[in-house]
Amino acid sequence: MQPKPSFLVGLIGSGIAASRTPPMHEAAADAAGIRYLYKKIDLSDLKLGAEALPELLMAARRMGFDGLNVTHPCKQAIISLLDELSPDAEALGAVNTVVIRNGRMTGHNTDWFGFAENFRRNMQGASLGRVVQLGAGGAGAAVAFALMKLGVQELTIIDLDLAKAQSVVDALSPRFAEAHFRVGRDVAAAVAAADGIVNATPIGMEKYPGTPLPTALLRPDLWVAEIVYFPLETALLREARVLGCRTVDGGGMAIFQGTEAFRLFTGISPDPDVFFSTFASLGG
Repeated sequence: MQPKPSFLVGLIGSGIAASRTPPMHEAAADAAGIRYLYKKIDLSDLKLGAEALPELLMAARRMGFDGLNVTHPCKQAIISLLDELSPDAEALGAVNTVVIRNGRMTGHNTDWFGFAENFRRNMQGASLGRVVQLGAGGAGAAVAFALMKLGVQELTIIDLDLAKAQSVVDALSPRFAEAHFRVGRDVAAAVAAADGIVNATPIGMEKYPGTPLPTALLRPDLWVAEIVYFPLETALLREARVLGCRTVDGGGMAIFQGTEAFRLFTGISPDPDVFFSTFASLGG
């Protein structure tokens, strides 16, 4: 009897005790008939910061890890420590997945794929002419990249830090020459001209309650997408649904970035339904 393929992977980040990623990956592995151990490496518990990454990566190599997921505050800090970057990770300047093969570490970014796949499955036929994105942080860069991959023609990025918004525009403009990018300063005017809006800020999370824009700016013909998934129904989505807007929550982004990371680690495309059911069983 052939032994089952086995994989050792981990998640490096700060404050990850409640992460749903390990149980989702392990459930998918069970369904696929492979052995899979997913370890959390919580920098908060270890009282470490991103400066510990060289030591942690060396340990992962020596201990035979097949891959790592990476989250705050390590997505940018890890880049200079890797042997290679995928084109997507290079374009975004952020890594959330590291594949380890023969001692070499390759950085990938599956966050953009997570948003794009969630949108494709839930917003078929949505107009992609003009879109307003709120937020230009690390997640915002991935979302903007995804929106371009989905075919958005004109993207306005709004952030309290104008330099951050300009940085995302400058990074993506050469790669999507057929699209138009703007740094927005007037939220009301941008939303009035938009077909859809995306919240790529943390506003709406339980620890950052509220909405990222005045809900009076919403109207029924807008679609509204979230990346927040704690809670799944943010105040923004709730108000949008009351108005009759098409909406998509952030749960699918979290799930599909995970399914793509699993594929990169194992070479096996997992059953997304297993990820969804595990996510829901954990309170999603």
